[in-house]
Amino acid sequence: MNSTDNKLLSEITSLTRKIEDNYPELQKYLDENRITISSQNLNTSRINTDELLNYKNTLKTLIDKYKN
Repeated sequence: MNSTDNKLLSEITSLTRKIEDNYPELQKYLDENRITISSQNLNTSRINTDELLNYKNTLKTLIDKYKN
């Protein structure tokens, strides 16, 4: 896993926590959009940077749409 992926994972974690803490009513959408990252996938790099970026953007969009 490269540094970009680590950064994206950190941002995804932060956004997920923000939803859980500040917008609990949006949690039901997390299950619909969540990507599963198992330790096996991390070790074999099956989850790529584009997938992480797309998921991060999905979370950001979810928050932005809810706030507006």
